[in-house]
Amino acid sequence: MPTRMPTRMPTRMRVRRTALIVSGMVALWAPLLVGQTSSKAPHRAPAKPAAASSMQVHANLNQLMRGIFYPASNVFFAAQSDNPADVKPAKKAAVATDPLQSTYGGWTAVENASLALVEGANLLTVPGRKCANGVDVPIKNPEWSKFVQEMREAGMKAYQAAQSKNQDSVLDAADTLTTACANCHAKWRTANLADRCK
Repeated sequence: MPTRMPTRMPTRMRVRRTALIVSGMVALWAPLLVGQTSSKAPHRAPAKPAAASSMQVHANLNQLMRGIFYPASNVFFAAQSDNPADVKPAKKAAVATDPLQSTYGGWTAVENASLALVEGANLLTVPGRKCANGVDVPIKNPEWSKFVQEMREAGMKAYQAAQSKNQDSVLDAADTLTTACANCHAKWRTANLADRCK
């Protein structure tokens, strides 16, 4: 009697069989992978998202300004005089320290910098942040809230200008951004670091 060659299992059946094998392996190994050695381990509720009040503050206001607002605004301000589309990527763009020359350079860098200003404005309202002199950031002061909102709006205007890739729009948005920064600085930023936020 001639030997019959086994026929290949239809693809759909192979997929089902593979899925069954994988799910069986997951069922066997999952408790060990998550550190449970018994099937009677207590059930844990899914983790809840952190509330805004549980946010941790690590930078003082001066560090936040130097780490986010200063570099991000400089990327945006650079687009006033130099067309970001003309900026050549760095030789090693993936590790470039100049955002305009990075993998996400050009107008994308200007857009991202603008959004960093908008999102950074939220960090200006997190409770527990200190000024450079150790005084609490005045987040409950109505003027502080007004200036933070001006920064958000200026950042969004900058973002829209960057999206347009129009340098005239960038000039207009840069004026709005400069005004937002100057208004807040006139009230809260003194020449003497020890006196900032008063």
